[in-house]
Amino acid sequence: MSESAPLLKKASSQAKTLPACQRFLYSMGHVLNDLTASMWFSYLIIYFHQVKQFNNVLAGYLMLIGQVSDALFTPFIGFESDRTQGFLKIGKRKSWHLIGTICVACSFPFIFNECITCGHAQDGYQFIYYAPFVIIFQFGWASTQISHLSLIPDLTTKEDERVELNGMRYAFTVLSNLAVFGLFALLFYLNTGDDVGNSDMLSPADNNKFRDLVFIVVSLGVVVSFLFQIGVKEGVKTFTHVEAEEAMSKSMKTCSSMSSSAGESGQSIEISMMRQSLMSWKDWLKESQFYQVALIYMCTRLFVNVSQIYLPLYVTETLQLSKVNVAIMPLVVFVSGLFTSLVMKPINKAIGRKATYLIGLLCGLGACIWIYFLDKSTKHYCYGVSVFLGIGGSTMLVTSLAMTSDLIGQNTESGAFVYGAMSFTDKLSNGLAVVLIQHNHPCTSCCPLCNQYFKTVLTFVPGGVVLLAFVVLCTLIPTKIGTKKKGLRLLQPVMNREDSNGAIPGAITCPTSRNISIDEESDDHIQQLLAKSPSVNSC
Repeated sequence: MSESAPLLKKASSQAKTLPACQRFLYSMGHVLNDLTASMWFSYLIIYFHQVKQFNNVLAGYLMLIGQVSDALFTPFIGFESDRTQGFLKIGKRKSWHLIGTICVACSFPFIFNECITCGHAQDGYQFIYYAPFVIIFQFGWASTQISHLSLIPDLTTKEDERVELNGMRYAFTVLSNLAVFGLFALLFYLNTGDDVGNSDMLSPADNNKFRDLVFIVVSLGVVVSFLFQIGVKEGVKTFTHVEAEEAMSKSMKTCSSMSSSAGESGQSIEISMMRQSLMSWKDWLKESQFYQVALIYMCTRLFVNVSQIYLPLYVTETLQLSKVNVAIMPLVVFVSGLFTSLVMKPINKAIGRKATYLIGLLCGLGACIWIYFLDKSTKHYCYGVSVFLGIGGSTMLVTSLAMTSDLIGQNTESGAFVYGAMSFTDKLSNGLAVVLIQHNHPCTSCCPLCNQYFKTVLTFVPGGVVLLAFVVLCTLIPTKIGTKKKGLRLLQPVMNREDSNGAIPGAITCPTSRNISIDEESDDHIQQLLAKSPSVNSC
């Protein structure tokens, strides 16, 4: 091995392609979350508003409790997922995934069922009954989401594969949503003989349809999560911040023992730089790109979730289409998103993250403007709106997740914290947005003001966050996503130092007559860590 050949280059060249089976099974790991999230965002408000005839504000607070709980649990789970080692020897990410699956499966069915022993109680008492189930569900949902996202940098170091995994993950998200809306439409058609439940508007008589749907989707999600658990292996050992420092110190012993005759002052700079280049949660809070990407992700989720929550209400109350369209319209959105997600990898590779995200912004903004000009006479054009919502949302979501992976880069020791922080902004902003929308709802029952209210919501809330995302995207244009100020500060002293031996700046060299191969002198634990170190040459 040549003395000037960087170990990072060697590691990259030897990186193996993730097997197709692993990619497929990984993509299935979020299906339970996707199925339940589809019901949560698409049908929680309309279920409590039109089926349970709940108070609008209390329904909004129920959503807020869920989103705030998720926002608070997410960074905690991200931090603990990086710090702990897991259990049952299945890996730390999969351990949290299993915990989340159990919590979701045991709590979510209660949310879309009648209050046990209190079905006719006042709304306030029923609110107290539902709130604990919402909190448990959100804890489980956050555990599964963060652990699943954090597996991407652990499974592969290749940027193209990371984009592909995000794309496949989103494809299964879309398929999960298609399953929910398809099953719901089927339940409507199978119950057409019910005289009471056959009206064009949703009513308490439709409660059984929501009950059947929730049991079906939870059962399906549990089976798929089981396949993920037995099929996916955490092939790359991840390190906690403390473990990584210990491994780095161990890996330097050979070089240190042979460098005493040549002086240790030069090497101390590189060794110190390697130790300090590990990113803790405090280091992330000092990076400006961390906040920029977080805003991008927050705006993306606001666009997708607010449009998903209020599209069924817009369809039934503003456009006054039949109730089966609460399943068909979201179905059109996610079919469009599915086809869009399949071409995200080549588009990202051809024009880059920022240009791809800009295309998604333009499609999303076009959909919002189109909604503003729709009325009852042109309501059939709403399918075109749904197509644009699907294309825009899918493009923005896949690309923003890829941006987050780029931001983390090789710093997988704190990857779960980053994903947790991104999700924190997403959940908190969504909860606050829904509460504000519900608080400003003009009435408790349908009226002319109510009919136009949801048009205003779908035009200005998603449209406004698209404009905010565009402003943030402009601030990212001069920089490369993933460039960290901390790394540049640590590298500068080494780059400025003149290397009299002609070695590559930033390289750690050993004054010895032969090259020591990492394969010969160090164990796998150290080798994997050194492969991630951008400042290390061969010893």
